[in-house]
Amino acid sequence: MIIFELLAKREFLIAVLAAISMAAVVFTFGSSFIVKSEMKDRIKRVALEREKMRAEEMARLRGNGSAVVEGRGIRRTGETKSYMKNVVEKLDLKKAFQDDATVDKLAMAGFRGQGHLTTFLFMRLSTPIAIFAIAAFYVLVLSPGDRPLYLNLVYAIGAGLLGSFLPGILLKNTTTKRQLSIRSAWPDCLDLLLLCVESGMSMEHAFKRVGREIGHQSAELAEELALTTAELAFLEDRGRAYENLGRRSGLDGVKSVMTALIQADRYGTSVGQALRVMAEEGREQRMMDAEKKAAALPPKLTVPLILFFLPVLFIVIIAPALIKVFGPGGVAGG
Repeated sequence: MIIFELLAKREFLIAVLAAISMAAVVFTFGSSFIVKSEMKDRIKRVALEREKMRAEEMARLRGNGSAVVEGRGIRRTGETKSYMKNVVEKLDLKKAFQDDATVDKLAMAGFRGQGHLTTFLFMRLSTPIAIFAIAAFYVLVLSPGDRPLYLNLVYAIGAGLLGSFLPGILLKNTTTKRQLSIRSAWPDCLDLLLLCVESGMSMEHAFKRVGREIGHQSAELAEELALTTAELAFLEDRGRAYENLGRRSGLDGVKSVMTALIQADRYGTSVGQALRVMAEEGREQRMMDAEKKAAALPPKLTVPLILFFLPVLFIVIIAPALIKVFGPGGVAGG
């Protein structure tokens, strides 16, 4: 009875409702602080993970002047000699030899950094001078012949002019070999990226995992993916990292995939769908390239067939008849 009388009192009901309201207010504000604290912890863990990944990738790419991909050393020393740097700065070779595409050409060949640029500019100057000196020493001292002096000098100057194209030719050959390695492994790289993304990985972890797996097939592509992973970790704009990968590769297939990733990241479309479409196009392009090579094989075999196979075939067929005709007891020999 006392309890019912207490519950029926107006003051008691007001006190209970006030206590419930205060408890609700405290719980609401407390839960928001707890959620914020958990969110801060999660953001902190993500930041630490990104910093750790960035440190690992940058150590692989720049630590000790080299990049190591799955136990394979890829030498990318960016240091240059002091005398090269002094010559380049004193003669202002950047203004003479460097254009807007020089840095991109060096990046496509796998040479990045100021050290490689300085070395390339120094080689552009020193190579023709060295070849001219060697040619002049040969035609003037070792083998002067009966030629006049001015003609020997013309030969030496011509050799020096041809030597001025040597650094560009070597750079182009290195770029071609590197692009061939990346192009051959790129379709498989797209398939692996698609699997990683559809399994729930982020693009940073997908690039890192694929770069680790693709290193056995193409060390050059693995290096580019590792560098892109590091750029995705510390660059503010993810699209810039994608653009850098396309620019460093110099391949239209890679640039188209990076453009699709930039659009997917900018407009919020499905990254997996974009990678799936690009992977299918990559496989079709590989099949078309194989068919093109197969179709070009018969014309390429025509000249070796005429020069090497047909004469031997004719000798094998006609030699027994010639032996019977011109040999002992034959028609011509009798």
